[in-house]
Amino acid sequence: MKKLLLGALLVTCFGQYGQAQTKDMPWQIGLGVGISEYSGDLGNGFFKFDLTPHNVSNNGGGKTENTPGIGYLTITRYLSNQFDISARGYLGEWGYFDKLNVIGSTTTGNFYRQTLGFEVTPRWKFLEKDNAMFTPYVTLGLGARRINMPKTRMEDFGIFGTDKDGLYEFTVPAGLGVNVKLTEKFGMNIQSNYMWTNNDKVEGLPLYEQLTYDQAWFHTIGVTMNLGKVIDTDGDGVGDKRDKCPNTPAGDLVSPTTGCSIDSDKDGIADNKDACPLVAGVANFKGCPDSDNDGVQDSEDKCPTVAGVAKFKGCPDSDNDGIQDSEDTCPAVAGIAAFKGCPDTDNDGIQDSEDACPTVAGIAAFKGCPDSDNDGIEDKLDNCPKVAGVAANNGCPEIKAAVKQLFEKALQGVQFETGKSIIKPNSFAILNNVAKIMAENPTYKLYILGHTDNVGDAAKNLKLSQDRAAAVEKYLESKGVKTERVRSEGFGDTKPAYDNATKEGKTKNRRVEFKVEFEQ
Repeated sequence: MKKLLLGALLVTCFGQYGQAQTKDMPWQIGLGVGISEYSGDLGNGFFKFDLTPHNVSNNGGGKTENTPGIGYLTITRYLSNQFDISARGYLGEWGYFDKLNVIGSTTTGNFYRQTLGFEVTPRWKFLEKDNAMFTPYVTLGLGARRINMPKTRMEDFGIFGTDKDGLYEFTVPAGLGVNVKLTEKFGMNIQSNYMWTNNDKVEGLPLYEQLTYDQAWFHTIGVTMNLGKVIDTDGDGVGDKRDKCPNTPAGDLVSPTTGCSIDSDKDGIADNKDACPLVAGVANFKGCPDSDNDGVQDSEDKCPTVAGVAKFKGCPDSDNDGIQDSEDTCPAVAGIAAFKGCPDTDNDGIQDSEDACPTVAGIAAFKGCPDSDNDGIEDKLDNCPKVAGVAANNGCPEIKAAVKQLFEKALQGVQFETGKSIIKPNSFAILNNVAKIMAENPTYKLYILGHTDNVGDAAKNLKLSQDRAAAVEKYLESKGVKTERVRSEGFGDTKPAYDNATKEGKTKNRRVEFKVEFEQ
C-alpha cells in the first residue's frame, strides 16, 4: 500500500497532464476509498502507512485495528480550462497508534474515532491540456466534520451528551491530486489531502496537554464518471463547445485540443490523408507538391521548378512543337524534329535559318527559293516564272527567228489611212500571219503598242495611237485570237524610236509594235 500511494503521488507530480471534464461534460461524480492519518499532541503519523493490526485501547475496551480507512463521494463542476470546484463528503475512521506506548496487551494514549465530513474545494489545474491523459491539480477549500466520541471521554473534556454526541469542527483542506482519463466518460482520481482543524480535543487529553490543533492527512483513490451530452457535429471526437473547427472533413486526424485538422505543412490536407505531410502540396497529388503548377507532382517531375508537360515528365516545350526545350535548338519558335525543333515555314525541306525564301517553298539548289516552271532559273530572276524558258531570254521561252522577223516587218507593214485608225487592206496579210503565230504558240500573249510622230497636237496623237493599237487588237480577235491573250496601249509621240527632225525619222516613228508576253 505504501509503494502504491507513493507511486500515485509521483504520477501526480511528474506525470503527463490531462483533463477529466470538458464544457460538453461539465459534471463529474467520483467514488473511492483511502486511508486517514493523524498528527497532533500524541505524535505524527503522516506518511507512515502502517497497516499492521493493533490492539487499541478505546476507553476501556480492547480493539484490534489497522490504519484507519475512509470512503468518499465527490461531485465536481467544470468552470474553465484552469478551474473546477468540488464538493466531497466522506465517512470513515481517524486515529493514532504508537507501538512505543504499549502497556501489557493494550495501548495507552492512542485512539480511533469515527469521522463524517464535508468540504468544498476549488481545484486549480496548473498543467491543464484539454482532453489529455493526465490532469494534475491543487486544491484549497473549507469544510466541516463531526467526530463521534464515547460519552465518558466527552465528560473528561467537559462535554455532556449521549454516546451519539460528538465533536464538530471546521477544517481547511489543501491537497494535490490527479485525474486520469480512461475514456471520454470514465476515469480515475488519486488525491492526497492535508487537513487543518480548529480543535484539539479528540485525543482525550487533559487541557494542559492540549498543545496543538489536530491535523489530518487523507490519501484516496477512486473512480470518476463525467456527466453531460457531447454534441459533435463533424464527428471528430471533439465536442462542438470546444471544437474550434466544427466542420472538419470526415476522416481527418484532428487535434484533441482544438478539433482542427492536424496539418503539419499547412496545405489544407490533414496529415493522415497527406502522402507528403511535411511538405505543402495539393489535393490532386494527396498533399504532395507540384512546385511549378504544371500538373506533374515534383516526385515525378524532371523539371520541378519550371512548368512543363506530362509528355516530357514535367519538362517544358515552350513553342508547343512536340520537342522538349532541352532537345530543341529553337525552343522559342515551333519547328520540326528533322531540324531539332527549328522551323521550316514553307515545308520545302530547308530550315528557315538556311532558307533564302523562308515563306515560299523552293529547292535546295536556290537555297530554298522557288523555280516554279522548273526551267533552272529561280523565280526572282525569271521574267516568265510560270512558263519554262531559257536563260538567254531571262527565263522566258525562246522566240523563234521567224516570229521576230514578222514582228519587225509589222513595225512599218501595218498601215492606216492618214489621220485615222482604219487599217489599210495591204496590212491584212501581215496581221493574218500574226494571228497564225498566236494560234501556233498557245503560251504567247501579245502586247500591241501604238506610236505616232510629233506632228500636230500631242493629245490628238495619243488618242490616235490608242485607237490604231485597239484597231489591230480587234482585227486579231476577229481572226480567232482570244481576248485574254491580247492587249493594246497607245503612247502617242512620247516614245520615238527615231529622230522626228527628219522625214524618214517621222515615218519610222509612226508604227505599231508587237511584243510577245508570257504568263507571269
